[in-house]
Amino acid sequence: MLIFTAFEHINSHAEKGALLKDDNEMNKVRNYQKELEKIIDIITGKAESRATDEKPMQPPRLFLHSCCAPCSSYVLEYLRMYFRITVFYYNPNISMEDEYWKRVAEQKRLIAAYNAELEQRRRTVAGGVEAGQQQRISAGNAAADSPEEYPIEIVEGDYEPERFFEMAKGMEQCPEGGERCFACYEMRLRKTAELARAGGYDYFATTLTISPLKNAVKLNETGERLAEEYGVAWLPSDFKKRGGYQRSIALSKEYDLYRQDYCGCVFSRAQRDRQTADNMNRC
Repeated sequence: MLIFTAFEHINSHAEKGALLKDDNEMNKVRNYQKELEKIIDIITGKAESRATDEKPMQPPRLFLHSCCAPCSSYVLEYLRMYFRITVFYYNPNISMEDEYWKRVAEQKRLIAAYNAELEQRRRTVAGGVEAGQQQRISAGNAAADSPEEYPIEIVEGDYEPERFFEMAKGMEQCPEGGERCFACYEMRLRKTAELARAGGYDYFATTLTISPLKNAVKLNETGERLAEEYGVAWLPSDFKKRGGYQRSIALSKEYDLYRQDYCGCVFSRAQRDRQTADNMNRC
């Protein structure tokens, strides 16, 4: 079971962050997935070193911006063993209101399913009404060697597409994946950092790095800059690595999640429509 103080963990993270920065300056190319794994190693190492303490301590709290249920599926499965996660659903880039509410509902449905499964596993380990005493002992022994999992909470941000359109003024003709998208990253991550600081979270992060269509370097650079500004640690990531993107596809099928084929804004939808028309013309 993972136990440690958030204060100790933040100190360890700060020290590790300095080492990561030095390494990156030498190597020039950063591997954000490996940086995340090093932080997780710190978390699990701290838990193991304090496992015999009498007073139980809590894992770090993560305020996780989510763009949609499919992208969050793998990220939540991966990180819930190491963090107490609050999902922050804040996406004013989604221009069509019916699309927005459809995606919100899917996010809530996935989290509810994960939490229900966690509760069922805990009941199985503790011993169900019909389980025998020996079964309970075996299950408990098996669980003792496994990382703890934690329930996932969700905070739904305001739906304010007008903020996106105001931000996008003058960048309407930018290609998808360019400066307009970078500004959209910052708009969403800034709100995430602001609420992470207000809520006393240890880290903030985003699920966006799981997408092959999103610029993981720019997302991490933006997160690190905002971390300095707001005084909350940024959790580096490139969730598409180590088969993360493929796992999100499999989980989306398993939970029958709605997988949209554009990011949500009018500009990405227009590009999707053009590509669809081009494909039809080639047939």
